[in-house]
Amino acid sequence: MADLQLRNVDACVFDAYGTLFDFNSAAIAARDELGDDWQRLSELWRLKQLQYTWLRGLAQHHADFWQVTGDALDFALATLKIERPGLRERLMQLYLELKTYPEVPAMLQTLKARGFKLAILSNGSPSMLEAVVKNSALESVFDGVFSVEAVGVYKPHPSVYALAAKSLNLEPARICFLSSNGWDAFSAKAFGFQTLWCNRFGQAPERIPATPDGEILDLSELPGLLTQ
Repeated sequence: MADLQLRNVDACVFDAYGTLFDFNSAAIAARDELGDDWQRLSELWRLKQLQYTWLRGLAQHHADFWQVTGDALDFALATLKIERPGLRERLMQLYLELKTYPEVPAMLQTLKARGFKLAILSNGSPSMLEAVVKNSALESVFDGVFSVEAVGVYKPHPSVYALAAKSLNLEPARICFLSSNGWDAFSAKAFGFQTLWCNRFGQAPERIPATPDGEILDLSELPGLLTQ
């Protein structure tokens, strides 16, 4: 990646869950109740959460991400036959308190100091995003926190990506978009963003349009790849 440079970038727009915020941290925080089931629960919860966003979008049965997250958790708990009083409510609360990945705060401060606009573009509902940003003391860092609720459909619908460009008053090509979800990074590139895939989880490339400009292991690499 040493030869990769993204040029003429005015703003960095980040996916939230799995990119800035560790969705596993909710289940990890409940290991005292979940025991060895924490990882299976977290993986299935996340998988169904994403599937439900796509299914609701295709069926035009939109519900906000809080409901989708709760529905996905209910499915995961039922599938794994985990029944403990109060556990569902605890896990949902913990989802509002997700931790950032270790490199995130310093990376954001570096980009902020260099004058880049910074924003989040997420499936999360406004209240969910407000909670995790506040919990991580990042309120002053972002120039915008954009939720799909403004357009009423989930990623990867093009109207979601257009929301960020319109809200920041920038051409898509002046925006660097980052996501740990391959399908999101590929779709954002197809929309017209400069795009980096933060492949935290060692996933294989997607077979959908189009191909991101580059792939990084975590967000600590980002500042060295951008020029304005």
